[in-house]
Amino acid sequence: VQLQASGGGSVQTGGSLKLSCTASGITLSSFSMGWFRQAPGKEREFVAVISWSGGSTDYADSVKGRFTISRDNPKNTVYLQMNSLKPEDTAVYYCAAYRGRGSYYDLYKYDYWGQGTQVTVSS
Repeated sequence: VQLQASGGGSVQTGGSLKLSCTASGITLSSFSMGWFRQAPGKEREFVAVISWSGGSTDYADSVKGRFTISRDNPKNTVYLQMNSLKPEDTAVYYCAAYRGRGSYYDLYKYDYWGQGTQVTVSS
């Protein structure tokens, strides 16, 4: 099983990036999918989640209105569109697969994790 996150990079404040997470070895349509991030010296935190069908999403308050999570099940891929980026969005971003047991805010409830992709926002 492998989740491959990509699309990170360096942008200036107000810029945009689109992250992708492509799975191999599992069928993503069987999972809800989440994005988390971890800044240096901080704990990994919830960013967004999308249900297996794509019909339901949820976001951390800090990104609501700026980030959009989506998925393309035939492509076995989940996306995170990030707009109006701020320096405080700087972190390594991880995608993760969740079977739906327990709270999706809890990173320990996720079954599979990608390797992370770095996002750096400069002021």
